[in-house]
Amino acid sequence: MNDDKGEGVAIANLIGTDGYSIVGWVYRWTTGAHAVMWDVGGPQPVLETRPDLSTEQKLEINFDALTRIGRGGGG
Repeated sequence: MNDDKGEGVAIANLIGTDGYSIVGWVYRWTTGAHAVMWDVGGPQPVLETRPDLSTEQKLEINFDALTRIGRGGGG
């Protein structure tokens, strides 16, 4: 991570509903903000993060909506 350039670092994998595919990543930026970056397949429903995130981090990335992508409720 390069603080001078405002870069981020992946802190967790987003695991797809099959329980093993990585469909994206959660990044923490040098500003302290968290953001989701998707795999080339684009937004997909998420089962969990590995490692698990704190409640505050999940709220920031709207984890609940990530679990509902493609089901009429998220994304």
